[in-house]
Amino acid sequence: MSTDWPALRAAATAAADRAYAPYSGLRVGAAGLTDDGRIIVGANVENASFGLTLCAECGLVSALHGAGPADPSVQAGATELVAVAVVAGDGDPLLPCGRCRQLLLEAGGGSLLVDTADGPVELKVLLPAAFTTTDLAERRDQETSHDQETTREQETTREQETTRERETTRERGAQ
Repeated sequence: MSTDWPALRAAATAAADRAYAPYSGLRVGAAGLTDDGRIIVGANVENASFGLTLCAECGLVSALHGAGPADPSVQAGATELVAVAVVAGDGDPLLPCGRCRQLLLEAGGGSLLVDTADGPVELKVLLPAAFTTTDLAERRDQETSHDQETTREQETTREQETTRERETTRERGAQ
């Protein structure tokens, strides 16, 4: 599937026009091409607390999951992004922040193409040594294994303490 970058940028620019940015004045739009050929968009939504502000890419990933796959027989969450354009209100490309790169990684993988001022770049170039679902699974397995070992050690210690208490009680009773 080829990417029509001008169309993707135009969709992102249209989304930026709908952004809610009363505090920074920086309207941002994001448009993503899905593996089933659809264009999904998102826009930044600011909040007076700033920490609750949503980047356009967050809106894009949310819209991707909210829309679901084009084919109802396809499992929910199976649709992936293959290309993304993020632009300011003037249509010039912006690079996603680190948090958004991580979100985009799960929505499209390392080969996801991200539009830049110098042309498309694979996300894995913009987010090297990324934390992935594989890292999470490996860490979870290590933690589970560690927790099981700790539980066995605690059970052994309790059994030893119970045995000592019984022996002490017998010795006192025998005196």
